[in-house]
This record gives sequence, C-alpha cells and structure tokens, in this order.
Amino acid sequence: MTDYTQPMDKLRSLEIFLATCDSGNFASAARSCNTDPSTVSKAISRLEAQLGLTLFQRSTRQLRITTAGKRYSDKVRKLLLDLTSCEEELRHLNDAPCGTLRINSAACYGHLYLRPLLQAFCQRYPEIKLEIEINDLHVDVIENEIDVALRTGFVKDSRLVARRLSPMDFLTCVSPRYLEVHGVPRCADDFQQHSWIGFRIKETQQLQPIFLPNAKGEYLPYVLERTHITDDGEAMAHMCVDGMGFAQLPHFLAKLGLQSGTLVSLFPYYRPPQPDNGVFAIYPKREYLPAKVRVFIEFMASSLEAAGEGTNYTWAENWVPVVNFPV
Repeated sequence: MTDYTQPMDKLRSLEIFLATCDSGNFASAARSCNTDPSTVSKAISRLEAQLGLTLFQRSTRQLRITTAGKRYSDKVRKLLLDLTSCEEELRHLNDAPCGTLRINSAACYGHLYLRPLLQAFCQRYPEIKLEIEINDLHVDVIENEIDVALRTGFVKDSRLVARRLSPMDFLTCVSPRYLEVHGVPRCADDFQQHSWIGFRIKETQQLQPIFLPNAKGEYLPYVLERTHITDDGEAMAHMCVDGMGFAQLPHFLAKLGLQSGTLVSLFPYYRPPQPDNGVFAIYPKREYLPAKVRVFIEFMASSLEAAGEGTNYTWAENWVPVVNFPV
C-alpha cells in the first residue's frame, strides 16, 4: 500500500525518480537534484517498496528503466507539470488584482459609502469581479468565504485582521423644519420636551445610548425617552430629516443630510473613547494576502482620505454646529 503520510517526501522521491529517468544513472540524478547518489538510490528503493514495483533494472554497469517504470514516469511527469501549472496560476491569482472579490458590508455603510465607489474601483481593476453582501449580520468571515468585510465596531476574532478605516463619530442631528415648529432647546430640561428617535442594535436588542456634552464639553450618557425606535440606520436618518425628532447619527449617516441642509447638528461631534470604535476592514489572517484584497482596502483608504476621513479622523471634526451650548 502506498504511504502518503509524508507528502513532501513523496514529492521529492518523484522528482528524484524523474531525474534518474532523464539522466540514466544515480550520479547524474544526484547532481541535478543537488544531493548524493546514496540518497537517490534510497529514494528509488523507497518508492519501489511503496509501489510494490520494480522501476529500474540495476547492474554494476547499467541502470535500465522497466516497462512499469516507463509507464509510471509518463504519468508522474504529467502530474508534476499539471501541479506546476496550477501553482503558477494560483500564484498569479494571488499576486495580480484579479478574480472574484467577495465583500460583506454593514447595511448603512454599504449603501452610503461603499456602493458609490464600486464603479471607480472596477474601472481601475477590470479583472476583479465583485460579489457584494450588504446586511447587518455579523457573519463568520472564514466560514462564509468572505474576502473582506466592512464593519462598524471591531470583531474580536484571533483568526481575523481588522484595519481601521476611520473612527465612528456621532452628531446630534435634527431637521430645520422640526426646529421651526418646536423651537431650539436651550437647556438640559428642554430636551425632555422634544421627540427623540432611538436606534435598537439588532445583535443585542439594546438601545444605542445618547451622549451629550456637559458644561466642560465632556460627553456623558444622557437619559432620554425615545419617542420613536428603529433598528435601521437609514430609516433613522430619514425619520430625522422628515422632522420626527432628534437623532444621534454616525457620521456616515449624517453626512448627506448635513451637506444638503436637510439636517443641522447641535453640538460638536462625539467620538466614543473605546479602541474598538470605528469602521474596520476585516479579513482572514494569511501570510500572503491576495492582491485583490490588498488593492480593495488601499482603494477604500485612499477614497476615504480624499473625502476627509482616515484612520484617526473624519470630516465631522471640522463640522460647525448651528447650536453649541453645554447641556
């Protein structure tokens, strides 16, 4: 019975076997394989024992391949050529930006930040085909064969690498129309009289806390009753634009509304101090990162930088609120 418990030894034996077939003697085969004749002789004997076949007829003056040895060499040569071709193809796929790239993204970030960049990415890398999954499920990246996931909040998994693309900054937003109807809050007690739109985190079913600045400008958790609650970030932003109340929105959800004037912000941005706060590109640990993953992450980072965002900053740092007073 053939022993495959040492595949590298078997592969080495096959290489030595072909070198012996080509050279016709152990000494020449040893030179081409950078070893000694004794090692070649032992490798051939071990291969013959595994196969239960005589591959070479030996004499003191001559080494002659048998019929079985010739047939075996033809098959082995083809297999090794196929293996080399496969390795070269895989190396090309790993080293060149090509092939199918599977991306999983958090819903809001996927719609607002990822989707607008896809056409430019594909134009730059036409050999890459995309498979996009957009949802708020924290899928197992490795089990689901995801190449890269865009997530808000760090995934603590030792099998994964998490590269922060930006912090996640929050802004206290409201529509100008709401302020026209209900007035601008001037003190802490005023907020109790206003409508708030809360966000329920799907994974934990807990409400996202509200943080507001004190007299020193320090952000502290603030207890407010939510008038309306949703578990969809885009719905929360649209409800805020529609004048249904205040909402504390992450920067990527607040951006379009603030830039268009359909939303205004009341305070400077709030950035949670936890190190796991932010937007991350998450991908499996591997010694040789495929080029398609590498160029995508670099493309995202450079695109965000052009839009005023980076590893440790977002555009929200420079946004001027319409109302800025201590609560």
